[in-house]
Amino acid sequence: MSKLIFVVDDSRTVRASLEYTLKKGGFEVVSADDGQSGLESLESLKKQGKRPSMIITDINMPRMDGITFIKNVKKDASLKFIPILVLTTESQTQKKMEGKEAGASGWLVKPFKPEQLMGVVKKFVR
Repeated sequence: MSKLIFVVDDSRTVRASLEYTLKKGGFEVVSADDGQSGLESLESLKKQGKRPSMIITDINMPRMDGITFIKNVKKDASLKFIPILVLTTESQTQKKMEGKEAGASGWLVKPFKPEQLMGVVKKFVR
């Protein structure tokens, strides 16, 4: 059974690119288009008895930004140890610190190189 990666990004293009890269790497992918729908999708996955091996999220999204999304995920005892990779256009140290304080495990700046993404994912998902 392949490992599940959960992707949260408001860009359809980025979600499609991540999905393509991750599926090619042998992962199952479920995605959401913002933090709010991300939390709802995670609840739905839990009800199905599924748990992501990793979450990849953007920071700048409508309805709920990535930092708030991460904080909410980390509040859930059944999800709090899942590694979260931030994939965003943001590269300022202040934003990175906010992400780390919220509970992010890593940070990649868009646009990403598929081999770079897979290298990071494979560090966290075995």
